Amino acid sequence: MSVQESAGERDPEAPPVNRPARVITASLVGTSIEFYDFYVYATAAVLVFPHLFFPSGDDTAATLQSLATFAIAFVARPVGSALFGHFGDRIGRKATLVASLLTMGVSTVLIGLLPTYTAIGVIAPLLLALCRFGQGLGLGGEWGGAALLATENAPRAKRALYGTFPQLGAPIGFFLANGVFLTLSGTLSEEAFLAWGWRVPFLLSAVLIIVGLWVRLSLHETPAFAKVLASGGRARTPVLEVFRTSTRSIVLGTLIMVATYVLFYLMTVFTMSYGTSPDGLGYAYTEFLVLLLIGVVFFGLLTPVAGLIADRYGRRSTLIVITVAIIVFGAALGPMLGSGSTVLVLATLVIGLSLMGLTFGPMGALLPELFPTNVRYSGASIAYNLGGLLGASLAPYAATWLAAEFGLWAVGGYLIVAAVITLVALLLARETRGTSLDDVTAGAA
Repeated sequence: MSVQESAGERDPEAPPVNRPARVITASLVGTSIEFYDFYVYATAAVLVFPHLFFPSGDDTAATLQSLATFAIAFVARPVGSALFGHFGDRIGRKATLVASLLTMGVSTVLIGLLPTYTAIGVIAPLLLALCRFGQGLGLGGEWGGAALLATENAPRAKRALYGTFPQLGAPIGFFLANGVFLTLSGTLSEEAFLAWGWRVPFLLSAVLIIVGLWVRLSLHETPAFAKVLASGGRARTPVLEVFRTSTRSIVLGTLIMVATYVLFYLMTVFTMSYGTSPDGLGYAYTEFLVLLLIGVVFFGLLTPVAGLIADRYGRRSTLIVITVAIIVFGAALGPMLGSGSTVLVLATLVIGLSLMGLTFGPMGALLPELFPTNVRYSGASIAYNLGGLLGASLAPYAATWLAAEFGLWAVGGYLIVAAVITLVALLLARETRGTSLDDVTAGAA
């Protein structure tokens, strides 16, 4: 019996519905694959690409150029949210989710096949940037659809909990991506890893794509979107419509996501770069990655906990408390990370990534709840990915520069500024816990 049928016998003329287990699997597996692809690139951008895709001579310059290609995906993500959001609100969630998965997966596999700088010169980083753009395009359409798949199939009282299922794709994908890199670097020599081993995680994405497609092709359309189809309430141009009717929701949703993105990419990409740099903490890659993976476990564990809390106390109040905690953590980040103590470094990663789980978990419900059904895919995706553009695209680059020029205290200050921006947006936002997801258009909301 499905979620939608739990209150009584289903109308035989009603559209088919998805079983809860299928909803959970499809939203979780799909985002896990997408985030795996995304984080494989993030890890390689620190460990591999500076050596293979850019001119040798200045290691810092090569690292910064590599991190710049990392940022390209965040420029592409709002484009992907507009593109896939249009089709998600016009054609449906299911078909669009399949297309976004293919876009992301093909781009990732192609990265694993690219020739390096020594083979084709400057064309190599250009092709790398193009494939990275494709990754961002696919992920731009992925998250919104997965969040809608979960929340539009959920009971209202458990919507934030269901909304954490696609959010769990982030820690699972990160764990898988870096677990593969850790295994390869532990079994291959450095020469073999740089010669061909780094390609394996990208090529493995082909297997994951097949799994994801099999799961998603078995889905039915969500009940909320089926209601839009039945009522003839589809927006003609969803992207234009959402900006016309829900501009305030887009702005607030974008700013609410800023602290989440800055926190995550400081705790992962920046700490990995700084932690393994001779000018930073000087850890061996494998040693620091183990510390980071311990922190990611707490990220995963606390993500559903945040959903339960948000269902009980509301999205807005939950996130206000967590954002204040992020501000406090920002003040302690520099002294803890720069202490040189492995215990304090691990504590930094565990606390930071625990806060990440707590702030990221409720977003899977909050952003969809800001928009009516006929523009929900576009609105939630655009807000989520504009938040990424503002919060994450420059975070590793900016933090690397701040640490080099001013020290780690400036990196903590950067996080504090991002959290204050998010806190102001939360104070201006409305509580969405009681919002109905069956409202077809803005006029009905």
